[in-house]
Amino acid sequence: MDRKIIQNLAKTELHCHLDGSISLKTIRCLAAMANRDLPQSDDDLKRLVTAPKDSKSLMDYLKTFDYIRPLLQTKEALSLAAYDVAKQASQENVIYIEVRFAPELSMDEGLSASEVVLAVLAGLQQAGDEFGIVAKGLVCGMRQSPPSLTQELFREIARLSEAGLVGFDFAGNEHDFPPSDLVDLIRYTQSLGRPMTLHAGECGCPHYISEAVELGIKRLGHVTAIHHQPAILAEVVKHQVTAELCLTSNLQTKAIGRIDDFPYLELKAAGAKITINTDNRTVSDTNLSKEYALFVKHFGVTIADFLAYNQNAIEAAFAAPDEKKDLLLKLEKAYETYLK
Repeated sequence: MDRKIIQNLAKTELHCHLDGSISLKTIRCLAAMANRDLPQSDDDLKRLVTAPKDSKSLMDYLKTFDYIRPLLQTKEALSLAAYDVAKQASQENVIYIEVRFAPELSMDEGLSASEVVLAVLAGLQQAGDEFGIVAKGLVCGMRQSPPSLTQELFREIARLSEAGLVGFDFAGNEHDFPPSDLVDLIRYTQSLGRPMTLHAGECGCPHYISEAVELGIKRLGHVTAIHHQPAILAEVVKHQVTAELCLTSNLQTKAIGRIDDFPYLELKAAGAKITINTDNRTVSDTNLSKEYALFVKHFGVTIADFLAYNQNAIEAAFAAPDEKKDLLLKLEKAYETYLK
């Protein structure tokens, strides 16, 4: 399977962080808007906003985001960033994407949570109108933030579902803030009537995956620590939990030390619901076509596999039922040529 075929395949993405996926060109625009200086060369700028190859852990990887935070403090900046990420996705034939972001990280200069969310959704909608991609917003709470703050933010923005907000997530420092510490917050989030996903098993803690499954969460980001955990894997399959796999970022954060530690083959053999994602396009210097190429190279993934994983993604997506039905038909039609 050559790169041209991979590029042309219709794709979907469930796990993409806004602040980790802004193109260098748009970062320059955002910096100009915020009156902040940038390195003149793209190589030097890239070093600032891409995870270092010698990252020691997830927390080391997350330091890269500190550079972007000051650039996303106005409604105009947030809309432009969201538009940019959805545009990038559309250029590699992504037909559906959920872009996740944490409103509290863009409230340093006075924006309200609702203003942040509406600005991001406006950018996604503009990209959808121009490029035909279906782009939705998914709000993250930061695990390490005070629970009262997260609950207040979620209460404020839960009413924005009609504007394109489709669900919730918890991101950030998983190691020190496991699902068991977030039970009350997760229960509250589930009561808001919108679906949720959760980062789980990214930090080498397999029991965090079990805790998330026990809480009834049907989509989990990464689930990397399920490697060599047959009992937990069986629970994930039994409860039909969808795995949001992010290979490149797992290597960078040291969630896995080498490709052989990545749980893809175990998940596939067990019949788990697999999806393929970028996590952070810019921070991880990747896109979905690059991720697909890695799965072909290391695991022998086929076009039929990619169709199945994209179907899994649409079925697990937080879009409306009619949208999902249309997207599934579009996927099937797009893959007909390759699967005859």
